[in-house]
Amino acid sequence: MSTFAVPGAAVAPRRAWHTDLPVLLVAVCWGASYLAAKDITTARTVLAVLVLRFALVLPVLAVAGRRALRALTGAQWRGAALLGLILSGVFLLETYGVVHTSATNAGLIISLTMIFTPLAEAAVTRTRPTPSFLGAAALSVLGVVLLTQGGGFTRPSVGDLLMLLAALARTLHVLAMSRIRAVQGADALPLTTVQLGTAVVVFALLSAGTGPTPWSTAADFGAREWAGLLFLSALCTLFAFFVQMWAVRRTSPSRVSLLLGTEPLWAAVAGIALGGERLGALGLAGGALVLAGTAWGRRTAG
Repeated sequence: MSTFAVPGAAVAPRRAWHTDLPVLLVAVCWGASYLAAKDITTARTVLAVLVLRFALVLPVLAVAGRRALRALTGAQWRGAALLGLILSGVFLLETYGVVHTSATNAGLIISLTMIFTPLAEAAVTRTRPTPSFLGAAALSVLGVVLLTQGGGFTRPSVGDLLMLLAALARTLHVLAMSRIRAVQGADALPLTTVQLGTAVVVFALLSAGTGPTPWSTAADFGAREWAGLLFLSALCTLFAFFVQMWAVRRTSPSRVSLLLGTEPLWAAVAGIALGGERLGALGLAGGALVLAGTAWGRRTAG
């Protein structure tokens, strides 16, 4: 997920739900995206599906932000392209990860980004995290251990490990956004467009000669697969981006962040209710600890 440093405006309480509801819907879409990606993707079609997912929305973003794209400096283009390279790694790890684990596990493990990011920032700035935050981090890690052992104590799956790496890659992306000077102050729309464009180029290059092409994959899609792809492209990418842009101008960024932080909860709901996944007693306990730990961590870090 992306966050944008756009100043927020105060919202009257009686009108706050008008802003909160679309943001919460974005969190629901993001939570359900793991199940949708798992449903339409196989290990052989990951690259092709990623090309299709983002190539579908790039023209809309490019047209909407064409003036802002022309206004970017050379340094901003290079900075955004570097962020796009990192982002491509995030999506590769997430998508390969969800293919090899449950949608529930994927959504809960990726939420560790909310713990990893403040820890990484503390390491970079050489500041000591508070005892409360360290406690929240320990609780989250314990939760992930239990979550990945839902069927009894066994070795974590390849997918679980890939999702853990994806959470670390997301952390790197957040840190890079805050530390690459060239992109600081750039508008979110052209910055996102360049990043996604770079990621599509990476996915297209990697897919050349190594598996099904995006076009052959699309030709093999049935109605169910196309519905899943459009859900990922239109709602989880395009709709989510513009809702964030709209919401942070009408409420506080922290309120938006809090609502979007419910994403792992919706991932678990979608995986269990729609995907028929089962966690077992250990898994349920682990998922609860992850949610509690990340919520506690967000409060103490804020």
